[in-house]
Amino acid sequence: MRDARTRQDGDLARRRPVPRPDLAPTILHESDEALCVAKAAGMVTQPGRGHADDTLLNGVFALRGEALAQLGADRDWGLLHRLDREVSGCVLLAKTAAAYDTLRGAFERREIGKTYLARVAGSPPSAEGSCSRAIREEIRGGVKVALLPARGGESALTRWRTLGRRGGDTLLEVEPVTGRLHQIRVHMAALGCPIVGDRMYRADAPPNTSTLPPGRTPDPLLLHAWKLGYPEGTVRRTVECPPPEALRPTA
Repeated sequence: MRDARTRQDGDLARRRPVPRPDLAPTILHESDEALCVAKAAGMVTQPGRGHADDTLLNGVFALRGEALAQLGADRDWGLLHRLDREVSGCVLLAKTAAAYDTLRGAFERREIGKTYLARVAGSPPSAEGSCSRAIREEIRGGVKVALLPARGGESALTRWRTLGRRGGDTLLEVEPVTGRLHQIRVHMAALGCPIVGDRMYRADAPPNTSTLPPGRTPDPLLLHAWKLGYPEGTVRRTVECPPPEALRPTA
């Protein structure tokens, strides 16, 4: 069954995305080489099982489909990275093959600056610091999750800095130096301060992969891809996506 699902996801990824003007995102910055757009929370980044044509990439194709189509499936239709469905914020796409190859290389060399805003329950052990626990991906209950094994796994590093308090919660600026699955979410939970609204990762508990009862809407995950820094020609560009009110520092 898993092999069939994997093939279906692969087939959808290779099919040219259907343009969806009703899903067109806000453009945060654009040049001849690249395009940075704002992904809404709750939107899937690219087509896959259960989301054939209602994704961010479908919306972007309504804006710049002619350019992105030239990159083809082998270059992910220009898409350079992904955000979890529940996460909002900056997503970067290349508009030319040369730009895609350059920027993919920058991602692999960890030269892309990624800054998130996270609202966590309680507070981390210090006002600022880092978590370097290794992460292993695993399928549980048909869902891919991140685990923190006692040994092994892939190296992962997350830095945080406190920006302020909101009631019993803490607002953090978070930098995922590496780009592992659910990295910020699982590291914050491991520190005893899970991200507000995260049903999957909880302090001192295994990942929760259960589904909500019919008709129940999940609480929003208060994690936002705030800033993205990347090379653009001879300059370094930093693009910012305005955060939702729940993630803005209080005066």
